[in-house]
Amino acid sequence: MVFTQNHARTRHKTTQTSTGLARQRAAPQKFHFTERRIAQLETPTNGQRSYVYDDEVRGLCVAISPVGRKAYVLYRFVAGRPERVPIGLCSDLSVIQARKRAREMNTAIDRGQNPAADRRSVRDEMTLGELFETFLTLYAKEKKKTWRDDVSMFNVHLHHWRLRKISSLRRLDVITLHSHIGRTSGKYAANRVIELLSAMFNRARNDWGWEGTNPAERITPFKERSRKRFIEADELPRFFAALAEELNETIRDYILVSLLTGARRGNVESMEWKELDWRRATWTIPAEKAKADEDITVILVPAVTEILANRKASATGPFVFPGNGKTGHLVEPKTAWKRILKRAKLADLRLHDLRRSLGSFMAGAGASLPVIGKALGHESVEATKVYARLDLDPVRDAVRRATNAMLVAGGVAGLLEGGKS
Repeated sequence: MVFTQNHARTRHKTTQTSTGLARQRAAPQKFHFTERRIAQLETPTNGQRSYVYDDEVRGLCVAISPVGRKAYVLYRFVAGRPERVPIGLCSDLSVIQARKRAREMNTAIDRGQNPAADRRSVRDEMTLGELFETFLTLYAKEKKKTWRDDVSMFNVHLHHWRLRKISSLRRLDVITLHSHIGRTSGKYAANRVIELLSAMFNRARNDWGWEGTNPAERITPFKERSRKRFIEADELPRFFAALAEELNETIRDYILVSLLTGARRGNVESMEWKELDWRRATWTIPAEKAKADEDITVILVPAVTEILANRKASATGPFVFPGNGKTGHLVEPKTAWKRILKRAKLADLRLHDLRRSLGSFMAGAGASLPVIGKALGHESVEATKVYARLDLDPVRDAVRRATNAMLVAGGVAGLLEGGKS
């Protein structure tokens, strides 16, 4: 019995000693951080991450992964639960920088904030691609006639940021992007992209609960010059010759109709058969498609009605220029346009310049500014008051003279009414 009691006491004492040694071994390693001592830390061999703590800043530690990666982490109890908040890789931050960030986090914790929760909310927040989809669905498609231009801009200039969390975008990122687009795509495009980005963040902040900053706010825009490019008379023969070689009939007809009506690109692309009045030879662009929220009447000269009549004979859907995309109609044929310009040996000519070309030929044919504005559907409020008093006959006459002049200059007078020039 005595032996049993003594054995029990000895075993109990041995157990206490072993537990104490285990606790002693489990105590976190702590020393004064320096770059040299951190570099000398060994990779754990047990397959688990190990931690060493700084003796200067509360909670600051270095986590060493089983593959040897070292990162600064803040380990604190926040609201009664342990939190590990990543600070940054040791290779990216100095000890001084890590201590500064850890102190800032400690101050935030003392004020009742939770940096770990903030990081989790950032992790769960929208990507830029998701923000853009929300912007399109809840705002642009309902409020903006030019929302398709927004889609094009995003796909061309912002698509590489689509997976980035919106909080990760910084003002310097946006300034750098603005400069890059200005150099590669022009100042106008650069300014429009920044305007789109700023509008997206403003909507997120004002309407959808985003509490962060707008990185595109107050970016100084490039100074823009009014674009004056249009097709010159001596360029028209090459242009029409290149257009005649285009194998895609839909593209060819679309460009001809754009040139000979002066209508906006998006309106021509989405032209529907129900919008045409064959008897009056007019095309009415409904207010919901028009930039100024008012119906626009477009004159159809004989060359255009002939093109449309030929297309109508084989049409199977609602759109004059059908496409394979979601919209069901043609959308910005950039590749074909570049192909045609290359054949015509024309530079710095955009699809929108076709609209300006008709206006310039109308002016050359002696049309007044109000008549030109009426023909092109300009949205100026003051100008509209003047246009409203104009009959369509002088507008039709001016458009016919201008389109005849273009066709004659281009050597395609056969498109004129009755084949006469």
